Amino acid sequence: MHIEAITAVILAGGRGSRMGGVDKGLQNFNGVPLALHTLLRLSPQVGDVMINANRNLAAYESFGVPVWLDTPNMGDFAGPLAGFMTGLERCETPYLLTAPCDTPLFPHDLVARLADAFEAQSADFAVASAPEEDGQTRAQPVFCLMGTHMLESLQQFTQGGGRKIDAWTAQHKVVHVPFNLPSDDAQAFFNANTLAELHQLESRTLG
Repeated sequence: MHIEAITAVILAGGRGSRMGGVDKGLQNFNGVPLALHTLLRLSPQVGDVMINANRNLAAYESFGVPVWLDTPNMGDFAGPLAGFMTGLERCETPYLLTAPCDTPLFPHDLVARLADAFEAQSADFAVASAPEEDGQTRAQPVFCLMGTHMLESLQQFTQGGGRKIDAWTAQHKVVHVPFNLPSDDAQAFFNANTLAELHQLESRTLG
């Protein structure tokens, strides 16, 4: 799978409720807005990048990539699957990768490893999984590679009231790709849900 065949969508359309309602993607991480940090980290790994956002659109547009609102029929701030839907509707390549804006240290080889597993297993979805603080390896469903032909399936799932990523992907063939090698960063999939967690992660990288 050539990287030019993959478009990434950065998910920045949430309410940021656990951050006090701020626009999470515009909060600084080491002096750079989270969504821009994500964009810079993703760009070498894929052919194209877009951003899914629902407010402060001019700020996101200043990053130089297309910015798209949630699909209207999903309702306001309908969660990550609304971003998946937007990405699938707007994607012009055969494959779509989703990535959240609040996990700034995700691997530089994220897409390559997901793509290798996707092709090797002839899967419908490749989903990252990683060790968490309790030592258990868990799926990180917002880091997901899929074919754009999955749009119809997602439309049917959401029209039936579905909103959970793993409940949708479980209807198809999923390969979980572990990022637990000794060389993998233990903080790679740490997502900052609060400003305190963001500052904590920032201090670790600076320290």
